[in-house]
Amino acid sequence: MVSPKPVNAPTAPIRHEALRIAGRKVAGERSFEVRYPYTGEVVATVPLATVEQVREALRIAKNYRSKLTRHDRYRILMRAGELIAARRDEIARLITLESGLCLKDTLYEVGRASDVLLFAANQALVDDGQVFSCDLTPHGKSRKVYTLREPLLGAISAITPFNHPLNQVIHKVAPAVATNNRIIVKPSEKTPLAAYVLADVLYEAGLPPEMLSVVTGDPKEIADELLTSPDVDLVTFTGGVAVGKHIAARAVYKRQVLELGGNDPLIVMEDADVEEAAALAASGSYKNSGQRCTAVKRMLVHERVADRFVERLVQKTKAVKYGDPLDPATDMGTVIDEAAAREFEARVDEAIAQGARLLAGHVLRGALYAPTVIDRVSPEMRVVKTETFGPVSPVIRFADIDEAIRIANSTAYGLSSAVCTNRLDYVTRFVQELHVGTVNVREVPGYRLELTPFGGIKDSGLGYKEGVLEAMKSFTNTKTYSIPF
Repeated sequence: MVSPKPVNAPTAPIRHEALRIAGRKVAGERSFEVRYPYTGEVVATVPLATVEQVREALRIAKNYRSKLTRHDRYRILMRAGELIAARRDEIARLITLESGLCLKDTLYEVGRASDVLLFAANQALVDDGQVFSCDLTPHGKSRKVYTLREPLLGAISAITPFNHPLNQVIHKVAPAVATNNRIIVKPSEKTPLAAYVLADVLYEAGLPPEMLSVVTGDPKEIADELLTSPDVDLVTFTGGVAVGKHIAARAVYKRQVLELGGNDPLIVMEDADVEEAAALAASGSYKNSGQRCTAVKRMLVHERVADRFVERLVQKTKAVKYGDPLDPATDMGTVIDEAAAREFEARVDEAIAQGARLLAGHVLRGALYAPTVIDRVSPEMRVVKTETFGPVSPVIRFADIDEAIRIANSTAYGLSSAVCTNRLDYVTRFVQELHVGTVNVREVPGYRLELTPFGGIKDSGLGYKEGVLEAMKSFTNTKTYSIPF
């Protein structure tokens, strides 16, 4: 259901943000507006960074060498987590205003951000070296080889998307702090505010300002400097495939960690608990307004249980309260803007014209797009062949496990997946044969801990993993040394 009018108004006065260049607030001569997607009202003005300002931030980062001990980094990250937890409601509301995500989703996001800081803090204390004895073969010697991990010589350049304005940023910043690196963040120009809040929290927690800068602006103007500058050693990016491949082509001979989205299937076998599967499908499709790389993008359902599954999915979809994102009772807010909502509408219209059946939703009002179920979808339809980054639940029916695996692997993406079955032989085949980075059994594709490895293959990424532990590995150089005893 849709709320007929806004229950809450954006906060006043309007925020006026400034760049954070090594902790120094820089207003800039030009600015752009951040609007609340639900009403279109301006909630903040944010500076457009110049190329020279980006160069300055990179230069400072490259030249700074942190003296923080492991305990120092642990203490800073833990304190930042405490500050974020104390300001949970305020930060969640800010994310809602810049993104249109409902408060239920943004409160959850702030909680996840605290988890990231906790895991990064604890990993900062872990001794990451190894020891190798050298007298293991007849040709060996009485020596030992040791390894240690060191921060990068240059800066880390981080470019983040709009769909998780805080959590996507913190997944790059917290591992950088934990490994004593220096990082420059360019958040999405659609949702830049949470990145500034995080920077201020970390400064307050004791982070040397030279270790973190936040720059906002037009990617056409400043992104190239973040990719090609000699001061940058590593580029970490989360976002769309086209931009990710452009980054890969431009950031030549720099380490790259690219997470490029997904087209994740939920596969429901004939032995599945249909009620459980439908609940996972609805949750996986509509949380965060469907704007997650690991959202359920395709529902592959065995033909023996498809009718029952669809009936339960429609009931759960119609029960979702969507509308005013600032209403605490709302289950789903807007998508990022009206243009995105119209794209989802067009894809569903196209599928219906090609033979799919509309069963629920497909109502558009500004940036609000109703949770939508379409059945009898063909794998060749654009709504499932490419990533539909919104609250759409397309159901594809299949006859056996061979067909399910073939359909699941038929798109260019390979991020995550979910399977609903109790049969070990099915689970074994899915784990072995699905071309993805993750297989979750009886859970949504997006399930993970903030610590665990996360990432995909094919057009979903280069195989490098994110998650706190893997990011810390990527953000360091391994040095090997040996001594004669």
